[in-house]
Order: sequence, then structure tokens, then C-alpha cells
Amino acid sequence: MTREQCRAARALLGWTLQDLSERAEVGTTTIQNFETGKSAPRRATVKALQSALEHGGVEFTNGGQPGLRLTKPRE
Repeated sequence: MTREQCRAARALLGWTLQDLSERAEVGTTTIQNFETGKSAPRRATVKALQSALEHGGVEFTNGGQPGLRLTKPRE
């Protein structure tokens, strides 16, 4: 998952940094730094973020370029 996908997935779900933080059990500063490119989190952290977003209803795609789509209605 790229930082752009993370930010876009949150927007699709209507989640704040805090929402994703709680669901992924990752600090808001870590998420913000990842999304802005300020720092690169550990692989396990990215997996936790992606898992939370997928559980929320986002599917990550890679049809030549990284992308995503909503697989179920927003909560």
C-alpha cells in the first residue's frame, strides 16, 4: 500500500486519522508521517493500516498503477 492509497482509502471511508489509528492500533503521528511522506513506517505497520482499511471495505488494486475501490457501503 502506498501513502497515496492510504490517504485515499481513508477519504473513501470517511475516516479521520483518529478513526484509522484506533482500528489499526497505530499512532496518529505515524499515520500522518506516512501519508505526507515524512517517514516510512515498518512493514508490519503498513500491513496493520492496510488490514484495517480492507476490513472497513476498501480493496487495494494494482492494474498497472496502484489503486483502490470501495467494496461495501461506508459505515
